[in-house]
Amino acid sequence: MARRFYSGADTTVMTAEGLLKGFFLDDVYTFHGIKYADAERFQMPTAPQPWEGVKDATNYGYICPVSGEPMPTGEILIPHRFWPANEHCQYLNIWSPTLDGGAKKPVMVWLHGGGFANGSSIEQVAYEGDALAKWGDVVVVTLNHRLNILGYLDMSSFGEKYRNSVNAGMADIVEALRWIRRNIAAFGGDPTNVTLFGQSGGGGKISALLQIPEAAGLFHKAVLMSGIFEGGFGEPVDHRGYILDMMAELKIPENEPEKLEQVPYVFLMRAFNKVALKKYREAGTLINWGPVANDWYLGDPMEVGFSDFAKTVPTMAGTVIAEFGMAPSEPGEEALSRREKRELAAKPFGDEGKKVVRLFEKAYPGKDPLLLRKLDVGARLATTKFIEKKAEVSSAPNYLYLFALDFDVDGPRPAWHCSDIPFVFHNTARVPCANIRGVTDKLEKTVSGAWVSFAREGDPGWKPYSEECKGTMVFDRRSRLRINYDRELQETIHRLTPPMPLGAMAVMMLENAANEQGGDWMY
Repeated sequence: MARRFYSGADTTVMTAEGLLKGFFLDDVYTFHGIKYADAERFQMPTAPQPWEGVKDATNYGYICPVSGEPMPTGEILIPHRFWPANEHCQYLNIWSPTLDGGAKKPVMVWLHGGGFANGSSIEQVAYEGDALAKWGDVVVVTLNHRLNILGYLDMSSFGEKYRNSVNAGMADIVEALRWIRRNIAAFGGDPTNVTLFGQSGGGGKISALLQIPEAAGLFHKAVLMSGIFEGGFGEPVDHRGYILDMMAELKIPENEPEKLEQVPYVFLMRAFNKVALKKYREAGTLINWGPVANDWYLGDPMEVGFSDFAKTVPTMAGTVIAEFGMAPSEPGEEALSRREKRELAAKPFGDEGKKVVRLFEKAYPGKDPLLLRKLDVGARLATTKFIEKKAEVSSAPNYLYLFALDFDVDGPRPAWHCSDIPFVFHNTARVPCANIRGVTDKLEKTVSGAWVSFAREGDPGWKPYSEECKGTMVFDRRSRLRINYDRELQETIHRLTPPMPLGAMAVMMLENAANEQGGDWMY
């Protein structure tokens, strides 16, 4: 049976800048590739110029060039999409169930993963917003912004026009939120009810936005998914020495830094990768792309405290049970007895192995003991501490969750980084491995429903986190609120086997780039 589609006058919207034409498909109005800002390299964004006539908004806009080419892998777990890249990448996409300017639907704005170096608003198949807009009766927005060297290189020592280049990528997002405030009502959305939700680097960006005074009031609720890790955004590094070495590599005189604005991106990034890897090998220093505190960005809330604005923002944060523990079980392990699995799971923890296994089985009764070897520690513990600290100072409620589903992939595989995204977007039908007979439909409704309820009312459906109720909503085949159930387990594992620092991942990506090899897509 043919689907309902049309595109024309009935799918044309007047924005503050001019007319945009999208399309209608299966009860959802869709607009792709809307330019929300303009920007010169290393400089702050500005609002787009008005135009005459009708602009077509039926094609995705450019994505930001990434720091290294991806190696296609893991598509059965996280299906991806590729798209033309350009540093002028300030584009957003909108899905809405209505174009009634008075509808005032909740607005859900997605910030993509990939750290602050990679990714895009369409990179994962599960990022498509039509299903969530239709099922949840909400307006969904996804956006691209500057990344890596384009969004986070500190050029401030070379002139006033570069004063906030180290936060240019975040400034793009702030400009996108300004565009949404000006225009989203024309797409059926409520500019006074905007929820940010983002995963991995997207969650980290939301954490930063809570600390940016210019973003205050541009959004009203926040959901951070697997976005808070041990070590935050990494230790600050002086960028000037890197830039001077890059200029030497590119044969640019020291007194002509503006020539860096004209170097084609591929050569610019190649020069940076070469310099960065050399400095890491010689001195152990490393630029880990991300926002840096200055007079525009207040700094990591776990270090400097939460801003006055952040204290008023209802916030939900959580992780998945295994995060980067994605390796499948070894052949024959599934046939082991439960006693043998306990013994195998205990080995990495030495003399305290039996204690760790007992704590794990108490926290996760019925789970395979071998899951213990893949259990995330860095993100879960860091996220719990983030919500604890925010709950102590906030006037708004804060919520904690864990996505703990085992998938049927090479035996039971615990939820990995990004595996919760299809359930949030109501897009499990688009991700084959997310389909588990008798489980997926119910869990998708529960998870997506919690996100939509939070966006609509600020309440996902369970008690806020507090000193009296240290609750975590555990999403699984049976979802339920658990009270302070895994803290001893987390702290014990963290003490015995500290998590891998985020910098190690950045080094791996640099080495892959130096060898002109793609890297695994872990986001």
